[in-house]
Amino acid sequence: MTLSIRPFTHGLHDLGSGGYAWIQPDGGWGWSNAGLVVDGDESLLVDTLFDLKLTREMLNAMSRAEPTATRSFNTLVNTHANGDHCNGNELVHGAEIISSAATAAELAEESPDRLATMMRNAPSLGEAGEFLQRCFGAFDFEGITPTLPTRTFEGTMNVLVGDKEVRLKQVGPCHTKGDILAYVPDDKLIFTGDILFIEGHPILWVGPIANWIDACDYMLGIDVETVVPGHGPITDKRGVTAVRDYLVYIREEANKRYRAGLPVYEAAMDISLTDYDNWGDAERIVINVATLYREFGSTEKTGDLFSLMAKADKARRQAT
Repeated sequence: MTLSIRPFTHGLHDLGSGGYAWIQPDGGWGWSNAGLVVDGDESLLVDTLFDLKLTREMLNAMSRAEPTATRSFNTLVNTHANGDHCNGNELVHGAEIISSAATAAELAEESPDRLATMMRNAPSLGEAGEFLQRCFGAFDFEGITPTLPTRTFEGTMNVLVGDKEVRLKQVGPCHTKGDILAYVPDDKLIFTGDILFIEGHPILWVGPIANWIDACDYMLGIDVETVVPGHGPITDKRGVTAVRDYLVYIREEANKRYRAGLPVYEAAMDISLTDYDNWGDAERIVINVATLYREFGSTEKTGDLFSLMAKADKARRQAT
């Protein structure tokens, strides 16, 4: 079943009523989406991209579509702290940058230099390095200046774009420590950040998974028709339901294997993903199981999880 309600094509999608989505197929590692809300001569940007070149391309396209409102972006919202949603912040000159307090703290602890160093070292890392190159080799992490939020909140916050309200709701920690949703009720439109990976496996960096399921329930309970995920094609509530079902499934399956005494990697490889064969990045099941095991009380030392994902990715490629 396809979950897309619009063609999954690269570039700016006009959603009507001053709403836009910037979409980057194939939606896998680093290929994130962003959004724009315009009313009158005011604008709010939802997220930037993984590197400066990609962000510059996006901002130029938005400026051509809405030249008056985007002469100077009024507000930038960072939905969470992963670099593919905030590494381009420095290019949004003069904007107030809003995030949850937890996201701001997480960003202050991270640096794009870490990714740049990791990619410089990838050729010496064997199988894990090959995996990193395949995931992140298309991006340029050199010369990025970390640009942090200037305003933070906890819980909820409403922002006006002209006369249009954008409701920000913190739903993390789950994917990261401070995930938020950006909901435009007048347009029945929501930008989800990485609370939704559509037709790609979600990745549970932090947990608890219950918060993520609650976030899906929240979206299913509000009046929304157009859903712009953090990765993958534009969808509707069917996409929300699919991600919720996945999260419930892997929690149940991981718990069975935890109670049976299986270690993380063995459990991850034992969980059937047949119902998600057409979803990308299946190796993320290793991270998801490791995080769930910690929730269940495990003290297992898993070692380098990127190496385990590389191992899982290789095993699944060989199996197909």
